[in-house]
Amino acid sequence: MFSINDRISQMLDYFNITRYRFSHETGISETVLLNIYKGKNKPSFDVIEKILNHYPAINAEWLLTGKGEMHRTVENKKDKPVYDLSKNEQGIPFIHLSAVGEMFSSEWRVAETDYKTYVVPIFKGVDFLTGVEGSGMSPRYAPGDIVACKKLPVNTFFQWNMVYVLDTDQGALIKRIKKGKTDDTLLIVSENTDYEPFEINRSQIYHIAIVSGVIHIE
Repeated sequence: MFSINDRISQMLDYFNITRYRFSHETGISETVLLNIYKGKNKPSFDVIEKILNHYPAINAEWLLTGKGEMHRTVENKKDKPVYDLSKNEQGIPFIHLSAVGEMFSSEWRVAETDYKTYVVPIFKGVDFLTGVEGSGMSPRYAPGDIVACKKLPVNTFFQWNMVYVLDTDQGALIKRIKKGKTDDTLLIVSENTDYEPFEINRSQIYHIAIVSGVIHIE
């Protein structure tokens, strides 16, 4: 029989998220999380509360007892609805760039609060929309432009010189990607020449999406 420690480990595997990132997002210390992961300590009430607060789609009964499914279901109108981002008929969700990491870590199921969806027929097969912030990608993308993105595996084979959304330990970035000096690094390039290219280690990238379209704002 699986313990609550096992179920927390299962969550990390399901969300394809590292223990470091999980610790960073939930506020649970890495030491506490490592002890839970190794089965040395049971999670405290504070730890459980932080997990459920950050992952509203997780079924609390499943986490505590192992009963039911990992994702909760809506039983009454007082509950916040769980929005399944994989259902294309609901439209394409627009996610603010600062919240892109949250969406990825929730495995495409998030509480429907600030998320809105839009039907854009020309964007087929994309997973989400997000807004361009700052001038780093000017003149290709201006602040306020909306880019359409498709989720890719974290170990994806990069198409050099294409534009990607990267969820990193520095936050979410919309940048052109080129080959780094080593196999473990990538060169991050802005369109705006005022911004110097820089390298990032692949281990610092948690989630990846490729930009497959844009809506320019006049």
